[in-house]
Amino acid sequence: MELAVCAAKKMARKQFDLIVFDWDGTLMDSTAAIAKCIQASARDLGLPVPDDRMASQVIGLGLQEAMEAVLPNVDPKYYPRMIERYRYHYLMQDHALTLFAGVPEMLAELSQEGYFLAVATGKSRVGLNRALDAVNLLSLFDATRCADETFSKPHPAMLQELTRELGQDIKRTVMIGDTTHDLQMAANAGAAGIAVEYGAHPEHQLQAFAPLFSASSVPMLHDWLSRHA
Repeated sequence: MELAVCAAKKMARKQFDLIVFDWDGTLMDSTAAIAKCIQASARDLGLPVPDDRMASQVIGLGLQEAMEAVLPNVDPKYYPRMIERYRYHYLMQDHALTLFAGVPEMLAELSQEGYFLAVATGKSRVGLNRALDAVNLLSLFDATRCADETFSKPHPAMLQELTRELGQDIKRTVMIGDTTHDLQMAANAGAAGIAVEYGAHPEHQLQAFAPLFSASSVPMLHDWLSRHA
């Protein structure tokens, strides 16, 4: 009887059916590595090297959009070459990247609780599948969407496509991410947004989008989702 009452209370306060995560800087501790690879790609080609802030600011966008944003004043012929060099540098180190502590436990619990789980990322399909396989999460997510399959963030297409694929209501969907690109995408799609403060964009930029919640760590995010999602 008590278990039934607890379950009923949990269902009564459930806000969301679909929880969508960004990947880099939200689940995977990869922000610094990505910024360094962007800088290395520019250095290889003798282009101006963006500082850490600028390199971090474009994380979350598709690669083409990221290179155009981080070096907007260079000849466009360099962008494909920057992408090629970026991929070279990233592949040299992506095997050493790890999930943030607590992420596997959080995802496992959310899955067991019956939430639909998805990923919306600026990574390519090949890159995301390789990352998911490396951390044994390929089978955990119900759907995923990558920047080379649709419009880059902050366009709402990723969230719109994920909700359609899974038959979910956008108003009962929450996007969790570490960048303003994630939160702007959520707003553009009509979904809720949750910010994490341990990734690419500083807290004051994230707060400008009035996220439903802002977490300074994975355990804090896990706790909030357990009690409020």
